[in-house]
Amino acid sequence: MNWYLENGKDSDVIVSSRIRFARNIKEFPFKTKMTKEQKEQLLEKVKFVTPTIGYGIKFFYLNDIDDISKMELIEKHIISPEMVLDKDDKKAILINDEENICIMINEEDHLRIQVFTSGLDLSNSLNLAIEIDKKLDEILGFSCNEKYGFLTACPTNVGTGLRASVMVHLPALKITGNLSKVLHIVNNFGMTIRGTYGEDSQSKGDIYQISNIQTLGIDEKEIVLNLENITKKVMEQERLARKYLAKNSIELEDKVYRSYGILSNAKKLTSEECNNLLSDIKLGTDLGIISEIDDKKVKKLMLYTKPANLQKRVGKKLDEMQRDITRTEVIREIVKNDNK
Repeated sequence: MNWYLENGKDSDVIVSSRIRFARNIKEFPFKTKMTKEQKEQLLEKVKFVTPTIGYGIKFFYLNDIDDISKMELIEKHIISPEMVLDKDDKKAILINDEENICIMINEEDHLRIQVFTSGLDLSNSLNLAIEIDKKLDEILGFSCNEKYGFLTACPTNVGTGLRASVMVHLPALKITGNLSKVLHIVNNFGMTIRGTYGEDSQSKGDIYQISNIQTLGIDEKEIVLNLENITKKVMEQERLARKYLAKNSIELEDKVYRSYGILSNAKKLTSEECNNLLSDIKLGTDLGIISEIDDKKVKKLMLYTKPANLQKRVGKKLDEMQRDITRTEVIREIVKNDNK
């Protein structure tokens, strides 16, 4: 089973963890200064060495991936929206079947090495990412300065080039009105909190992304430890808020069962409506209020109701109205009995 359908450590609050290294190959200029021919050469160089990397990684030109499949990868948080929205066609990805390793080629930097896992598991993800990073450095040779560390296209990534992040589900903090207070504290501790799809995006279904800001003058393990500590504080506050809500159990039960009733009986649902309903339902299953559905099905619902993943599941392209109708059919299929 792929990581995004699994429940990891502390998955009642922590949806997933990601480690990302920004790296550039020293024989090429930064992407913004590269010619079309140099971009092609870089792609061919990486493609040529792919069999020696291991981990079951395969090379795919982005142009060879259809639009729905690209959006599917964005919805899974495996590639960035910028990777697709930027019209530069000299791009590719390295990805394994489990999709827990994905390397974006010619995004902002030459390489963006990413490792994903369900729940809170930054340390193990970091160890795997470092292992892959060292192997690629030996094969390709990364740009590195003795004083500043790894050189990157954006100065904010110079040093370790590491962006560690966690996706967190914070419905109780929102309901109790304490969310902005907690987010302010996160920012004060040198972390940034963003929407579901990172920079300049909005939260969907009460899911936020917390990540480190500092990459220079600090090592990878310290960055991850700091993020883990902050994440645990946020998790603690969310769980306290849930306990507070549970004191008035009838109100909370009514809220989550209303959402479950609409989700399982509606004939048409937009993606936004579905995200909001699923946030309530996930809260209900995590607190043991809803017994009609388990957390594994909630994971499937959160994935397969997204526009591109919905279309991939049913195997056809749908317009917006068709998606809204089909979404409810897929929901009932998963809720009642799902073996896909």
